[in-house]
Amino acid sequence: MLLRRSWFLLLLLPAIACSRLAQPPAATTAAPSAAYFPGPGANWQHREPEQAGFEPARLREAVAWARQQETTQMTPNFSTQEEIFGNPLGPLPASRAATNGLILRHGYIVAEWGETERADPTYSVAKSVLSTLLGLTLEKGLIKDIHDPVVEYIHDGGYDSPQNRKITWEHHARQTSEWEGELWGKNADFVGHEAFGKGERKPRPLQEPGSYYEYNDVRINRFALSLLQLWRKPLPEVFRTEIMNPIGASDSWQWVPYANSTVPIEGKPLASVSGGTRWGGGLWISARDEARFGYLFLRQGRWKNRQLVPSAWVQQATAPGPVGPDYGYLWWLNTQRKAWPDAPASSYAALGAGSNTIWIDPEHDLVIVWRWHNGSPNELIKRVLGALKS
Repeated sequence: MLLRRSWFLLLLLPAIACSRLAQPPAATTAAPSAAYFPGPGANWQHREPEQAGFEPARLREAVAWARQQETTQMTPNFSTQEEIFGNPLGPLPASRAATNGLILRHGYIVAEWGETERADPTYSVAKSVLSTLLGLTLEKGLIKDIHDPVVEYIHDGGYDSPQNRKITWEHHARQTSEWEGELWGKNADFVGHEAFGKGERKPRPLQEPGSYYEYNDVRINRFALSLLQLWRKPLPEVFRTEIMNPIGASDSWQWVPYANSTVPIEGKPLASVSGGTRWGGGLWISARDEARFGYLFLRQGRWKNRQLVPSAWVQQATAPGPVGPDYGYLWWLNTQRKAWPDAPASSYAALGAGSNTIWIDPEHDLVIVWRWHNGSPNELIKRVLGALKS
């Protein structure tokens, strides 16, 4: 009897092994089952610094320092906006909050200062949101391949020239499109002091798409218009349905279009949004809602039991490109340790003027949102990391 059972088990073992190998491997990028996710709205748990692995006194010192770093670039009433960026196309609020922010460890709030629930313009942080919508567009099959030329999908005349016909979706996401033309009254070469203020640039020859990096809001706005035409519904609606509602964000945020950025799609007037607030409008959002968005990326696109953004896209979007600075798909990277020398090379951020920062550190399971500061996020990062217990 024992011999028969042993023989049977020997026959069964290979079958068991094969059945295990046949199972799909567990996603290494998914959040661990014990990961904490905040509930909707204000239902967000705090942790004492010591519980989260910090030395409390040093973390308090870091936050106290951050409170003193109010931005000098953007006045509280946005009075310097036109001087810096040129004539506006969309509205701006009458005022903004003072410097404010949050520090998350393992998803819990361990520090918070200022008006973190006030929805303010976040400038080019919106570009990282557009990047995320591109990932969803690919996942839904509205774009077959990121390397496809945009002209294969968009037929509004914006990609008909010999220069623009070469532009791919990836070129837009890398800021290497070299798109030529004018959109919403702004030319892509940034020539004209009235239109661009201190951001005016000298004319230069166009380069081959994909070969030259230039931070260029006109081209990003063209990218946003192209995404709108694929979805055929407002991008803020897509962002709300696909991302913000599932992660429990507030209802206070809004993505404000320009006064002249409405286009007809299937007989309906739809507003195209921008990738920043350079000319007014843009994404107006609270630090708390930004922290949720950052935490979604820290968890590789997963929220609770739902994969909202493909984990493969999170990895692809935060990988450096072949030209330009340390830059992914509209995300700023630290691969070369130049952006934030005291931070891990694996950290990355969404950045906007002002300065507006969503910094994500997978190595230490951290998210820092810091808004309206003087543009030295590495100084805060250094202090926060220095407060972690070894």
